Amino acid sequence: MTDKALTIVKGRQPSEPWRQRLIRSLLYGRNVDRAAKARARVGFAILAFAAIYAVIAGRLVMYATVGDSHGARRTASQDAIATARPDIVDRNGEVLATDVKAPSLFGEPRRIIDKDEAIELLTATLPDLDTGEVRERLSGKKGFVWLKREITPQQQQEIHRLGIPGIGFLRENKRVYPTGSEVAHLIGLVNIDNQGIAGMEKWLDSNGLADLHRAGFATDRQQTPVELSVDLRVEHALRDELLKAKAKFHAKAASGLVSNVRTGEIVAMVSLPDFDPNNPKEAHDPDRINRLTTGVYEMGSTFKAFTLAMALDSGKYDLNSLWDARAPLHYGKFAIHDDEPKGRFLNMKEVFTFSSNIGAARIALAQGVEAHKAFLRKMGQLDRLRTDLPESASPIVPRHWGDLNTITIAFGHGIAVAPLQAVMGIDALVNGGYLIPPTFLKRDEQAAMALAKRVIKPETSEKMRYLMRLNAEIGTARKADVNGYYIGGKTGTAEKVVGGRYAKKKVLTAFTAILPADQPRYQLLIMLDEPQPLKETYGFITSGWNAVPTGGAVIARIAPLLGIAPRFDLPPPERLILAASRTTQ
Repeated sequence: MTDKALTIVKGRQPSEPWRQRLIRSLLYGRNVDRAAKARARVGFAILAFAAIYAVIAGRLVMYATVGDSHGARRTASQDAIATARPDIVDRNGEVLATDVKAPSLFGEPRRIIDKDEAIELLTATLPDLDTGEVRERLSGKKGFVWLKREITPQQQQEIHRLGIPGIGFLRENKRVYPTGSEVAHLIGLVNIDNQGIAGMEKWLDSNGLADLHRAGFATDRQQTPVELSVDLRVEHALRDELLKAKAKFHAKAASGLVSNVRTGEIVAMVSLPDFDPNNPKEAHDPDRINRLTTGVYEMGSTFKAFTLAMALDSGKYDLNSLWDARAPLHYGKFAIHDDEPKGRFLNMKEVFTFSSNIGAARIALAQGVEAHKAFLRKMGQLDRLRTDLPESASPIVPRHWGDLNTITIAFGHGIAVAPLQAVMGIDALVNGGYLIPPTFLKRDEQAAMALAKRVIKPETSEKMRYLMRLNAEIGTARKADVNGYYIGGKTGTAEKVVGGRYAKKKVLTAFTAILPADQPRYQLLIMLDEPQPLKETYGFITSGWNAVPTGGAVIARIAPLLGIAPRFDLPPPERLILAASRTTQ
């Protein structure tokens, strides 16, 4: 008998290796009933599987009852979904743009049982659906396809009653504009995915909103309204008067702008014809561009303000300096004429109030070509103006700038600028001499002065205010002198270039006004494109007969809205405006 057999016979178990004892001790512990522990583990496994299946069942119920969020998660990586945007409001809190929820129709081609039936039912309910396009989308292998964005609640109900498997709805953010066309060129618009493509809507996306959406942080509740500098009340009054003027003078287009000369804020901006951002198709019409920022124009005699300011700021000339306007100014084969020639020497005040082309040309020539270029560049007229609005245009300046260019640019021909940058320059001429970048967002004077750059002397600005007031009293801007508001102004009439030549009967008229002239707070620009002669204008089409009276009508309406109280029986501008100036004549 072997030793092993002997051991068994005697009732003793063979000794267990120490490694097995260690593993058994770690797994089961000592003196534990293995059967009981096994039953416990089986029960625990049953509970775990039950919990997992309960979660799955709960998710299925949630997907069945909240289909929108399900669709949103499923399509986030496949199709663009209209994301949330902050409200845009005017300076007084009036809503200009906001989001509303609108249902959109989608399909899941893999789940549709009978595609032909689904297409027939859908196109019968939504007649504007393109049958071929719907068939192509539903015949693909995608898990999700858009069928129609932004349907009405009634259409949603009708499609829901059809009970087509694989057809569902997703509630998206739709941008709406309660004010319609009122601030169209300023606000801009969005595309079908609620992404800004023009105006301040595009500015929003380029300033971090698009990045927030991509990161998933831009939710409805997290976004505060964007406050603009525009005043909807002033905007409405300006647009209303421009519509009347466009119709009355049979103009091709009309535009206007109100700026705060102390802050650079744009309080109102209108360009007609405009469009309704709720109907994006209108925005693609080339006639509906924003003429104030994306158009560049020869601004005519309004540019004489820069010419005279240049001479006065040099210190070489004063308001009494005389300029020879006895005869046309000849340069080579060209001759510069005045519309109303005086046939004598004119002082600086008369050059401005009579709007003398000859006088302005001689003033610019006296300064010299390089000084002229340097001054206009300093005033922001030779470089592209960048603002909050993405849309802007570069000015058209002479490639080779000689004496003849300086002569014509002196009275606003031969250079084309965006009207907004001309407004910026005029603001600097009257606000004490500070060039302030324009903005469409709210800004106070302290913030504006942090950005401002002095471009002319305070006394030069004082003289320019005086000249503009004088022009409203006895010059070409008389028809805009609204009693009590003490305005100043400058007119401009520029012949348009047609076929490479200036056309005398096709003009762009402009009028820029400041109010009040002694302590300017606002500037108004009015522009009419190709106004026609009327019986009451005696056949004239120059600015004083159309843009100027339009400006007067606008001022009468907006001055009270801007908080400008009327004042009467004021002293003459020599005493009221030039009181602190060394030159008072």
